[in-house]
Amino acid sequence: MDQQSARDRWERRTQRPLLALAVVFAVAYAVPIVHTSAGPSLRSACTWTEWGVWAAFAVDYAVRLALAGERRAFVRTHWLDLFAVLLPLIQPLRLLRLVSTLLLVGQRARMASQVQLTTYVAGSVTGLLIFGSLAVLSVERESPEGNIRTLDDALWWAFTTMTTVGYGDHSPTTGLGRMIAVGLMLSGIALLGVVTANIAAWFIARFEKDDREEREHTEAIRVLTDEVRALRAEVAALRSRPPDPVGRQSRSGV
Repeated sequence: MDQQSARDRWERRTQRPLLALAVVFAVAYAVPIVHTSAGPSLRSACTWTEWGVWAAFAVDYAVRLALAGERRAFVRTHWLDLFAVLLPLIQPLRLLRLVSTLLLVGQRARMASQVQLTTYVAGSVTGLLIFGSLAVLSVERESPEGNIRTLDDALWWAFTTMTTVGYGDHSPTTGLGRMIAVGLMLSGIALLGVVTANIAAWFIARFEKDDREEREHTEAIRVLTDEVRALRAEVAALRSRPPDPVGRQSRSGV
C-alpha cells in the first residue's frame, strides 16, 4: 500500500514536468527540419535535447518500476512504456525517438484523471498532425521523386491522411515516408473511433439517466397515489362508523 501510494505521488508530481519536457522535445525536433540553414552546433544541441527528454522518460519508468509493489505485474501492465523506452536503443534514428516520446507522453497523459477526454483527443490530433508532417518532410524533402517539399505541403498531406481523405496531390515516395503514412492513417482511424464511441456512450448515458428519472417519478406518483387511496379509505371508514353511545351519555351528564 505504501509503495503504491509512493508511486502515485511520483506520477502526480512528474506529470506536468514530463509534459513540459515533451514540448521541449517538439521544439528540438522541429527546429532542424523547419530551419534548414541551422548550423552543426544548433543541430547537435537539438539532438542532445531529444536524447535528454527521452532519458527523462526512461528515468521516470525506472523509478515507477522501483516503486511498484509487484514489478513483474507492473512490466506486464506497462509493456508499452517499456517498449517506448527501449525503442530508440535499437537504432539511433530521430524517427524512433519521435515515436517513443509520443508513446510515453500518451501513456502518462492517460494516467492523469484531470485530463479530460476532449483535451486528450485534441492534443493527440494536434501532436500527430504536427509530428507527422515534420517526420514526412524530413524524409521526403531530399527524395528525387518526392512531391512534399515544404512545411505547407507536409501539413496538408498529414491532415488529409489522418482524415483518410487522401486527395493524392501529395504522397510519400520513400519507404519510410509510407510507413509514416500508415501510422498516421491508423492513428486517425483510432482517434475517430474513440470520439465516435464516446459520443455514443454520452447519448446512451443521457438516455439511461432520463429513463431512470422517469421511473423514479413514476414510482413516486404510484406511492403518492397509494397513500391518497389509504387516506380516503380511512376517512370513509370514520364516516361510516356509528356514534359512540357511552361517549354521548358522558357528555350529556356533564
